[in-house]
Amino acid sequence: MTHITTNSQPATAPVADTHTALRQHTQLPGLERPALMQVLAGLGVPQRQLKMRAQQLWHWIYHRGAQSFEEMSNISRALRAQLAEHCSIVRPQVVQALKSVDGTRKWLLRLPADEHGQQHEVEMVFIPEEDRGTLCISSQVGCTLNCRFCHTGTQGWVRNLSAGEIIAQVLLAKDDLGDWPALLEKHPNPPLAGRYITNIVFMGMGEPLYNSENVFAAVRILADGEGLAISRRRITVSTAGVVPEIPRLGEETGAMLAISLHATTDEVRNELVPLNRKYPIAELLDACRAYPGLSNAKRITFEYVMLKGVNDADADARRLVKMLRDIPAKVNLIPFNPWPGSAYACSDWERIERFAEIVNDGGLAAPVRTPRGRDILAACGQLKSESQRLRAKQRKTPARQGSTA
Repeated sequence: MTHITTNSQPATAPVADTHTALRQHTQLPGLERPALMQVLAGLGVPQRQLKMRAQQLWHWIYHRGAQSFEEMSNISRALRAQLAEHCSIVRPQVVQALKSVDGTRKWLLRLPADEHGQQHEVEMVFIPEEDRGTLCISSQVGCTLNCRFCHTGTQGWVRNLSAGEIIAQVLLAKDDLGDWPALLEKHPNPPLAGRYITNIVFMGMGEPLYNSENVFAAVRILADGEGLAISRRRITVSTAGVVPEIPRLGEETGAMLAISLHATTDEVRNELVPLNRKYPIAELLDACRAYPGLSNAKRITFEYVMLKGVNDADADARRLVKMLRDIPAKVNLIPFNPWPGSAYACSDWERIERFAEIVNDGGLAAPVRTPRGRDILAACGQLKSESQRLRAKQRKTPARQGSTA
């Protein structure tokens, strides 16, 4: 594990004056074009210029990665001053950044203060591979759900992230990776497809479909061809099964759908994914069959974490094949990633291979996901705001060493 950087400011420190000021600024990242035009109109920009000025802001924020209004050279000095006074394009604060031995990166991000002056933290992960670079982003602080095998679920739900807070994660990752066009053009060995981040997955902290309005807006911004330009087929939203929102996701965003399934009977899934008591497996699969745009070229991914003695029997594999037979689907088999206090263990490797063999023989692609970032708790199911542990450590530190604040 490589410790890239850690901000020494305590997670419980009072909100800084800069963050207090930012609460009174309009955050531009996360606003779609009509909202940008409204902001500009409020600053006195003439009606005939609104569309052009909004497009200029869009280009600077989402294509050029500008971190200050002063960089926006084709906008008048007077308007830049107004924007700086009333608006913000601030990034989250990096409290901690870690790099795994396998190249996976994890950031603990502190968000700007909300309207109550409170600051919260989320985690984000980047997974580099030979053929892609996947950024795993969060949609909530904590999680609405309480899936028994997931570390994030033990934190509890704090609040939803705004569309701007979701998008700001991507902007910050691109900053840290040097993933903006002007930087990539000078790269001596450009990454595959000319960029580092090729895929976005909403698989970080939170249940995306319990924050659907903000997530849908973020997906539209991510996919816009004049900005971040991530293909909709490379944006995946993962849900534990919020059935009423699944059709809307397909209709309004065109994003790929992933289902955290993890069991083949309601009895077991009720234990692992309590949301199943509200939306049982049969109802969830009906929503999947009707997912807009579903085809062999646009399959649903079913995530299945392998838990020893819980959901990994041959009978489970056969039921899984039968359940998904009429759905264009693939299955990601995920070796369970342990975390402190977990009540489950990972299936033995021989059992995972046997499970995969049965599913593959049944006509479904069932790759076994290679665990990434385990040494920095960045693997699937391991994300939990590091700030909790930092706060606990800081509470103990003064008693032993005296406060350094």
